[in-house]
Amino acid sequence: MLLSLDTNDTRPLHEQVAGAIRRAIAEGECAPGDRLPSARDLSDALDVNVNTVLRGLRGLRDEGLLEFRRGRGVTVAEGARPHSGLQIRVRELIAEAARLGYSRTDVIDMIKEMP
Repeated sequence: MLLSLDTNDTRPLHEQVAGAIRRAIAEGECAPGDRLPSARDLSDALDVNVNTVLRGLRGLRDEGLLEFRRGRGVTVAEGARPHSGLQIRVRELIAEAARLGYSRTDVIDMIKEMP
């Protein structure tokens, strides 16, 4: 799994880590049941603190995309299916809107008002 972070991205690093892994799952680079590299290996590859990686991984676990198993590491959850590229862009849109001070409801209203 080849991950990279955008140094120009203003999102917190743990969100960028989660986004990179989410994208790898969405693009089919990681399939359900696949084991992810260790948090230490990911932190070394991404040049971030291991706690930053762990925070991103926990967020993905909470979303149901990853499973943590003692002695077996972190795996892609069986229920995790590749998302369409559109879903990824929608998440990015919501994140950018939040950065600009708009709520999810504001974005939905803007979309509804479009012709």
